[in-house]
Amino acid sequence: MLSLIRTLLDGASARAEDGLKDRFAIDLLAQRIRDAEAGLAAAKQTLASLIVRQRAEQAGLDHLERRHADLESRTLSALAAGNNGLAESGAAAVAELENEREVRRATVQSLGEKTLRMRVSVERAHRRIIDLNQGMISARAIDAERKAQSRLVRSIGHSASLNDAEELLARIKGAGDPFEEAGILDEIDGELRHEAIRDRLADAGHGAAVKVRAKDVLERLKTIN
Repeated sequence: MLSLIRTLLDGASARAEDGLKDRFAIDLLAQRIRDAEAGLAAAKQTLASLIVRQRAEQAGLDHLERRHADLESRTLSALAAGNNGLAESGAAAVAELENEREVRRATVQSLGEKTLRMRVSVERAHRRIIDLNQGMISARAIDAERKAQSRLVRSIGHSASLNDAEELLARIKGAGDPFEEAGILDEIDGELRHEAIRDRLADAGHGAAVKVRAKDVLERLKTIN
């Protein structure tokens, strides 16, 4: 039972988290981009420090190379002059410089490799942040469109209200003309009272006219003239 309740709570928590992510997706994305930009700035600072150190080590190595070349040349001169004691001292110093040179060369190489890796990482992160910022522009436009659509739906109402309104409009348009209906009713009443057949018989000349007709008026006027 407890396991089931825990599972249900975990599911509800996950759904709530997903809902918050959907609702505040733009804000979360903007914050992640800011975090990435802060990380990129720190990485650039580290890269700059590595480059400075590499250049310093390279400068030290170049200076040591010059000292080594100078001391080796002087030792060779002493050896050629037969000054063996001085030549041995010079050789010992040259050996120390060569050992130091190997250490410095290894240091410069290691720093160069680290600098290269860091530079590649910085460039890759920089490109990704550019892509994210460009994507943010599209995301903001999409989010604005969705919010506008949501506001439109809320202002118009639910689809059920629209359906009811359309049905009422159709009923109004489909309703009959009351004046036409009144005329038809008069005709029906006349037929029921046999007035219609009497009028048709009178018009055909069978019996006296029920109503004064235009031709009757003309005939009367002619007799007056």
